[in-house]
Amino acid sequence: MAGPASSVSKDRPASRTSFIPELQSMMFALGDTRRPLHETAALVEDIVHTQLIHMLHQACEGTALRGSRVISAEDILFLMRRDKRKLARLIKYLQFRDYKSKLLRTVEDEEMVQEPGGSAAGNQRRQRLAQDFLAWMDQTGVLLSLAERQEVDPVKQERMERLERQTRNMDPAQYSEFCESRHLSFAKKASKFRDWLDCSSLELKPNSMAMEILSYLAYETVAQIVDLSLLVKQEMSVKTNPVSHVISASYIQYNTHPEVKKDPDSPEATPPSTPGSSHSSKPLLQGNGSMDSRVRQRKRKKSCPAAVEPPSGAIQPCHIREALRRYNYTHKTSSSRGGMAFLCC
Repeated sequence: MAGPASSVSKDRPASRTSFIPELQSMMFALGDTRRPLHETAALVEDIVHTQLIHMLHQACEGTALRGSRVISAEDILFLMRRDKRKLARLIKYLQFRDYKSKLLRTVEDEEMVQEPGGSAAGNQRRQRLAQDFLAWMDQTGVLLSLAERQEVDPVKQERMERLERQTRNMDPAQYSEFCESRHLSFAKKASKFRDWLDCSSLELKPNSMAMEILSYLAYETVAQIVDLSLLVKQEMSVKTNPVSHVISASYIQYNTHPEVKKDPDSPEATPPSTPGSSHSSKPLLQGNGSMDSRVRQRKRKKSCPAAVEPPSGAIQPCHIREALRRYNYTHKTSSSRGGMAFLCC
């Protein structure tokens, strides 16, 4: 997957709807810095978009085999059947959505007297649909039991603990922005999300519940990319120098390989000296133009691309590419078609 992910940004259509501003806020709410890099958010957008398009195409195949005219939630649940943990998260999300719809309906119709059991099916339509399909697909009852488990999700738990540590040093303005970013999702911009996936060009179009699941999977994909990239960033920050963001991906993979060990005092591990260092400095005064030479030197420093460094704590594209390379390598055996490994299923 590292190959398509790294080159897809070059093939981005200019007229395609962009989620980059929203993704920057989502990444901040998931553990990135307050101002994530634009190129990093663009890479995340391309990865999520590519993954969802591939999922839609696979869901279309299942829809055609069923003889249906629309992509439904069952087609997406069928694609997620092999990863029980992620399927369990989706079922809990559908349960939460049913519970939220029930609360909103109760607040709106607080004065209306409902008949006993009259709205039970409507309040649990997402959960009931998923449970009925899982019971039909898996007669052993293993997948159906996922909805009844009450165990703590270690990935969610670790993510929440990391965000709690992140908010400890925030001032009121930063925390307010963080809370607003936490409320962002693809589901809150349903029409833009549908245009982003270009659903109008599909022969078989997803229904509303399928779009709701796809928006959830899109956010979970962003969260998993951030989780994996933070692990790679933490590992790379131990032995890399301050200009590691300009090192090629091949060097990063070589330098972080567990079997390759370098002496930190070796010439290869020593960063190049700066023009102002003691062992490489040369007289800068030349004749009567000493002041002009200093001014030209300052201008060269300001115009040098290496002098403009991104925020030290921000996730960079090299972190994402390395994280996806590792993920794709560990999950390539589980991919039935030998292609990219899905992050969301």
